[in-house]
Amino acid sequence: MKHKDVGMKVVAHAIMSIMTIIALVPFVLMIVSSLTDEKTLTYYGYAFFPKKLSLDAYKFLFQAQKLTILRGYGITLLVTAVGTIASLIITTMLAYALSRPKFPFGKFLNFLVFFSMLFNGGLVPTYIVYATGLGIRNTIYALLIPGLLMKGMFVLMTRSYFISAIPEAVIESAVIDGADEFRVYRQIVLPLSLPILATVGLFSGLNYWNDWYNGLIFITDSKLFNIQNILNRILLSIQYLKNSTDVEASQLLSDIPTASVRMALATVGVLPIMVVYPFFQKYFVKGIALGAVKG
Repeated sequence: MKHKDVGMKVVAHAIMSIMTIIALVPFVLMIVSSLTDEKTLTYYGYAFFPKKLSLDAYKFLFQAQKLTILRGYGITLLVTAVGTIASLIITTMLAYALSRPKFPFGKFLNFLVFFSMLFNGGLVPTYIVYATGLGIRNTIYALLIPGLLMKGMFVLMTRSYFISAIPEAVIESAVIDGADEFRVYRQIVLPLSLPILATVGLFSGLNYWNDWYNGLIFITDSKLFNIQNILNRILLSIQYLKNSTDVEASQLLSDIPTASVRMALATVGVLPIMVVYPFFQKYFVKGIALGAVKG
């Protein structure tokens, strides 16, 4: 049996290693392509070992768009940090209330949270509520609030984790000792919930970092563009120049390393997340497993 177990572990590790390599290959090709000379990339195509390396794509981004990109990074970092913390606070507080068996109207609120995962009001009503009702158009709140501050899936995942991973006896003993619900939530539930907090925090952070839709809908002031909106605008400008028949546009396009710039844009957008993710990985699997929504 021991030899069989060892063989199964070897096979499992081999399969996971192959899957990991397959997942990493596109990112490696993206980064290498962003460092490849434009003419080499156009003539020979994408390759893991290009004939000539070049930093022209990054020079174009950070020389022509330096202040814009740095400001976009700053806005994105601020929104991601504040939004993720706020999302964790709101999500865990609601999830803890829904996990308590004696919470009034718990079943009804659980239904409302689940219902929000299936249906939404649509683009026009959403825009009217946020832009006209709340007045967040062209403000930093437009990147924080709409559709990002709290998600039903995260609430249900966290609620399931609280129910399945935190013994009821621990909470009951704290209540007997005189702790109120807020103290139980703050001093007992949260310290025992690091896996689900890291999982929900990672998902929320990814949503904020990758969000370009809210900026597209609610933001017209370029000073409030996040990094995703800035990179999207640059890409659209390059595509416009490429499809234009104007002579000046063609001349301007000839000075831009278009193919490698696309890869550089993707690298600039995704690289910070790739750097941060390994630090959350040890909590991620446990949080997903214990916080999975059960029937």
